[in-house]
Amino acid sequence: MDNQKVRLGVNLDHVMTIRQARFTPYPDLKQAIQLAERAGADGITMHLREDRRHIQDDDVYLAKQVIQSSMNLEMAATKEMQDIALNVKPENCCIVPEHRQELTTEGGLDVVKHNERIKEITSALSEANINVSLFIEPDLQVIDASAETGAPVIELHTGTYASCVGEKQKLELKRIKDAVKHATSLGLVVNAGHGLHYDNVSPIANIENMYELNIGHSIVAHALFVGLEAAVREMREKMTTGT
Repeated sequence: MDNQKVRLGVNLDHVMTIRQARFTPYPDLKQAIQLAERAGADGITMHLREDRRHIQDDDVYLAKQVIQSSMNLEMAATKEMQDIALNVKPENCCIVPEHRQELTTEGGLDVVKHNERIKEITSALSEANINVSLFIEPDLQVIDASAETGAPVIELHTGTYASCVGEKQKLELKRIKDAVKHATSLGLVVNAGHGLHYDNVSPIANIENMYELNIGHSIVAHALFVGLEAAVREMREKMTTGT
């Protein structure tokens, strides 16, 4: 697979983290969406967390009106979030684990333990023509359980890969490659994300049958120095060429 075809979903949560630090009307989400798409984002991702630490409800409704590419709403498997998703109708929803005290989403969804609830929410969203993905660990048993829920897409958690180096990282990369191969054999579409940055993204983007990478924090951090458009373009270049 030509890694140039791997989609880039730009997560704008941390643009809104800056806004929420002082509850100002800026940075402006609409402008951030437009800049990211102009720079080559294939989709815009945002996580409406239960504690509303960055993205707010109004942001989700605004984004649906502004986004020209596709919207990926990350959400916990709760009735509240299900109702919001059914009202907004984003093109994509990614079901993620969520704990109130964590700094960011840590680890993948426990699909085995919560299989019935995930089946329920997947069915409800799918009936509304929302494409459902599950944020999971690159574990073959979890992938099998994910396939049983009816969700057509999985997003592999790359946090462990991103946090290690050397031989450990090589082993983790192999685990992700094996996971992609297994998931593809089951007919699942495979995305990936978490902890990916300019220096580690290329090996993940080069995995055969990888469909989309969702990246946010590193892009927003780099944008402080080069601007959002340049940061998105640079990430796209790293994904495509590795340089």
